[in-house]
Amino acid sequence: MQVEVLNTKGQTTGRTVELPDEIFGVEPNDHVIYLAVKQYQAAQRQGTHKVKTRAEVKGASRKLHRQKGTGGSRKGNIRNPLYKGGGTIFGPKPHGYDFKLNKKVKDLAKVSALSYKAKDNAIVVVEDVNLDSPKTKHLVEVLKSLNVAGKKALFVLPEYNDNLYLSLRNVPAVEGTLLADINTYDIVNADVVVLTENAAKIFAEEDAVAEA
Repeated sequence: MQVEVLNTKGQTTGRTVELPDEIFGVEPNDHVIYLAVKQYQAAQRQGTHKVKTRAEVKGASRKLHRQKGTGGSRKGNIRNPLYKGGGTIFGPKPHGYDFKLNKKVKDLAKVSALSYKAKDNAIVVVEDVNLDSPKTKHLVEVLKSLNVAGKKALFVLPEYNDNLYLSLRNVPAVEGTLLADINTYDIVNADVVVLTENAAKIFAEEDAVAEA
């Protein structure tokens, strides 16, 4: 799949990048995308919900009255879950919601998500952006030139760039990520995936190594 490389003004540079069909042209698997997104969202849950049991609430531990001879029911202490202010039976306890997915399943999910974006022509390749300092205004102009302003965009970088990352962080609806950290949820959640030229070339290089 050949994709034209655009400059920061949205104009063609005359260069193209080959995005391998093994990543951007497979038949998408909806189920593995669902599993990967579900795992990502489950991992974001803190799971810090907690209620107090009868052993943890305040209250005396003495028996309220003798066992027999009162004509009433048998009662323990005031912390009984049946009383107001008593403990909670089988309440939630802190725990994680994350679950394991095999690496092949996660890789297939990312490839499927990228293939969907390729089918929808929602992949843009732009020449590498170099900033001397964080300049959000300049980056907003670049996004406008690429016709992705106002859209949820995933901006993929080949390696960490402090100035670029700080600039991206201030742009609403734009998520900056490293190529090594890209995940299925971010791809699916974005309207368009913006690859820098070097990031796009890494896909082709990795595919060439895999074939070798």
